[in-house]
Amino acid sequence: MTTMLSSDLPLTKIGRGKVRDIYAVDDDRLLLVTTDRISAFDVVMGETIPMKGAVLTQVSAFWFGQLGGVVPHHMISADIDEIIAAVPALQGHRAALAGRTMLCRRTTVFPIECVIRGYITGSAWKEYAASGTLAGEKLAAGLTESERLEPPIFSPATKAETGHDENITIARMREIVGDEAAYTLESMTRAIYTQGEEVAREQGIIIADTKFEFGRDKDGRIILIDEVMTPDSSRFWAADTYAPGRSQPSFDKQPLRDYLDAERRAGRWNGEAPPPKLPAEIVEATSKRYLDAYRRLTGTDLVVT
Repeated sequence: MTTMLSSDLPLTKIGRGKVRDIYAVDDDRLLLVTTDRISAFDVVMGETIPMKGAVLTQVSAFWFGQLGGVVPHHMISADIDEIIAAVPALQGHRAALAGRTMLCRRTTVFPIECVIRGYITGSAWKEYAASGTLAGEKLAAGLTESERLEPPIFSPATKAETGHDENITIARMREIVGDEAAYTLESMTRAIYTQGEEVAREQGIIIADTKFEFGRDKDGRIILIDEVMTPDSSRFWAADTYAPGRSQPSFDKQPLRDYLDAERRAGRWNGEAPPPKLPAEIVEATSKRYLDAYRRLTGTDLVVT
């Protein structure tokens, strides 16, 4: 499968994120193309990661299939032949788009990242260790790093175009989206996480935390959008090696982060763009991490045809 740094399709491009290119199909539909770009520490690397775009798209498609009876969602199809049949203008682009493309319903997106934390780790642990709080609100005393949270904590954040998202209180979220929408977003987030955590645990994976996005469709329904419980939007841990009281290895871009950390400590990179050139072994190790996450989660190898 050829890697993709950027896409160029005969549709109107209406957005470009760190990883995804977004195209308008018509007033009701979008095309999401997940490239093989990768970012770390808010910097997009110059190299692509083989199969990464397909992993993110097909993991999301797997979850949308699992969640159909839990919440409504925006996926119409992630099958390239179905997509081309629905959007004939893509006929000459099948090879480039196979595996990495999703046809979706258009929505008006809520400006909120709906984060849910089943375990205390990452930025949440750093704040808690320093002040006993999360987004400024007190948590129970005596928690240890990576400890399971009962019940999981809903921890919304504002979406940042650049840099890190900012954790906010639920009260602040209500001010932004209104009481009714805030209640629905939290309820849907908890329902999705409960289902996902159960399915993943059966496959030997702990979803420590994850984030969701939602939008309103043309009928006013709040629906799940974007990517769902992927290695980019979630923290996956191996259930058989989990032990609270320390950090846990993750099925994500940790080989890349470790390399960049070493480059910073050695004074060869200042932490800003442009990033250092990635050695082939780091690219390969990162690709294998993504493919391993797909395999463990779905029980099958990822095959793109």
